[in-house]
Amino acid sequence: MTPRAVRTQQAPQSSAPTRAPAQEQAPAPVGVGARARAGRHIVTAVALAATVPYLVLKTAWLSGSRIGIPDGSVLLEAGPFLTVANAVTLAMDACVILLVLVLTRPWGLRTPAWMLTVPVFTATGLLTPILLGFPGRLLVRALGFGAGPEAEAAREPFLDSWVFIVVYTGFTVQGLALATLFVPYARRRWGGRWQGAVGKRLPSPTGVVAAAAASGALVLGVLFLSWAFGGTVGLSAGQAEAHSAETAAGSVAHAVCALAAGAGALLLAHGGSLRARWPLGLAWVGAAATLAWGAWMLIASLGPQLDRGEGPSAAAQLIYAAQMVTGSLATAVVTRFLISRRES
Repeated sequence: MTPRAVRTQQAPQSSAPTRAPAQEQAPAPVGVGARARAGRHIVTAVALAATVPYLVLKTAWLSGSRIGIPDGSVLLEAGPFLTVANAVTLAMDACVILLVLVLTRPWGLRTPAWMLTVPVFTATGLLTPILLGFPGRLLVRALGFGAGPEAEAAREPFLDSWVFIVVYTGFTVQGLALATLFVPYARRRWGGRWQGAVGKRLPSPTGVVAAAAASGALVLGVLFLSWAFGGTVGLSAGQAEAHSAETAAGSVAHAVCALAAGAGALLLAHGGSLRARWPLGLAWVGAAATLAWGAWMLIASLGPQLDRGEGPSAAAQLIYAAQMVTGSLATAVVTRFLISRRES
């Protein structure tokens, strides 16, 4: 008998089971997959519906409609800059629809990583301060600390108050829905990158970058918090005069984002046993918000001022640039961390 025949005959005797029989294992919950799909469909529909108010308003304004614009508003004197701004922001919100499809359709898993992460990072940056600041403004107003009727009447007309409520509610719902869709997508596609412990310390140059990001974030956080409590450092006279409890909520939101960027960058760079998802989430969200809003505010400050005011001061523009730099440094740390996880 050949050795091959001997092995063939002995194989059944040496193949003892190495795990518990199927009947001893806990059965999978019935309907979990169906419920998950149904939930994803609902969130998808909510995300798409949340884009409609903004898209309708922008399309109407580009078509010459005055819906939501009161008499005497500077928006009635729309020039090329405002027309371009409306077109760009319309396109940006329309991209949310494409992003939702990428996160929910099977072909979305084959999308090149950079084509997904760049718009997701941008959306995270633009929507996070709204997610934090808008509910804060509503709470402040509900508690009676917002601007009173006299102050509202004294302001120069810009947009009907309902426009802000509708638009920012839509943005808030978009942000929550996109986050709900992106987390399971990221788990399926890049689960190994952000699960487990942070691990070993990143190379020394990355630590220097993280320290610079944390230093900038600390300065920005203190500055924004001072604005929230009535400080005027770096503000123009018009910006200082516009301070209220409602604007303070927005300043606190930007302070939180900046501090999150710095703290997350430090935690990622120095390694350790902390679960990676927490510092990575802090750094991702904080860096995106600090970078995106710094760029957004800097660009807006260079264009014509829609409130006919003097506009941000040169110091404020430097602060916006500092936001961009701080967010960029924290983003570099996030990128290096993710690359190191791919290489390990």
